[in-house]
Amino acid sequence: MRGEAICQYKSMYSLKIFFLLLLLPGSLLVVAQDPVKPGGDTISVETNLVVVNVAVRDQRQRHVGDLRVGEFRILEDAVNQRILSFEHEEGGFAVAILLDASGSMDRKLSLVRSACSSFIEGIRDGDSFSIHSFGDGKVRLLQNFTDIRDLPDGLWDLQARGKTPLYDAIVEAASQLSRRPERRRAILIVSDGADTESRASLDQAVRRAVEAQLALYAVEISDQSVFGTAGQESGAGILKSLAEKTGGRFFRTPGGARLREAFAETVDELRHQYTLTYASTNEEHNGKWRGIEVQIDRPDLRLRTRQGYWAAGRKK
Repeated sequence: MRGEAICQYKSMYSLKIFFLLLLLPGSLLVVAQDPVKPGGDTISVETNLVVVNVAVRDQRQRHVGDLRVGEFRILEDAVNQRILSFEHEEGGFAVAILLDASGSMDRKLSLVRSACSSFIEGIRDGDSFSIHSFGDGKVRLLQNFTDIRDLPDGLWDLQARGKTPLYDAIVEAASQLSRRPERRRAILIVSDGADTESRASLDQAVRRAVEAQLALYAVEISDQSVFGTAGQESGAGILKSLAEKTGGRFFRTPGGARLREAFAETVDELRHQYTLTYASTNEEHNGKWRGIEVQIDRPDLRLRTRQGYWAAGRKK
């Protein structure tokens, strides 16, 4: 009886410590299995968790799904990090679709609607999406996050006009995605040109996307024979840079079947990513950029992930 009472006391004491940690301001309690030792003891670590989604393809551009945690290494600013969790199940994702509705998109909106329809048909239980349009200097929410496979009425009523507030659209979508519970998050942009009217800057758009731990996929659909100007080229370059920094992909396509393929490939990639987490060994709260590098022991494979993040500044 005395032994049972001691066990009950220890259990109650552990629960008190657990809930006390949860109440600590600015902290995050992570409970994870040791990935190196399957079935090992559960550990509790007070830390700021970094989530890293990794797409892996072979030389024929096929997804590789048979990798194990021991084959991955994560380095932050060239310092090796301990992987806390590892996941490759076809988990759910959240995607914010941003559709350019500026004046130059008039002839392309029917293609965009068709691609959106194909994208929505491809989602599964556990996936969710939202749809925004950006044009005429405004960002409009056409569909809040949902898993219902229907195109919103606002998409059919969409009209192309005005200038292109691309950066404002990225900032708004990233803000919404940052509040989503899914670890796999993405923005899918369809546009034919550069930003021409935003309150937010490019730097602000990049920072918000990185802070939301999302991948940005960009589909650039300008007709180069008609719109092949320096502005269009710079727009494509910015979209490509955004995709690379966040671990997404850049698609250059004039539309049609290739546009639908870009949407389908985005869904397929999000569904087959590896999701790893680690707690940074760098305890400095200085707001500086930290580079992330993911390595694997097989040289025949190609990895794609986000390039890094800004460390949280110390609260005053």
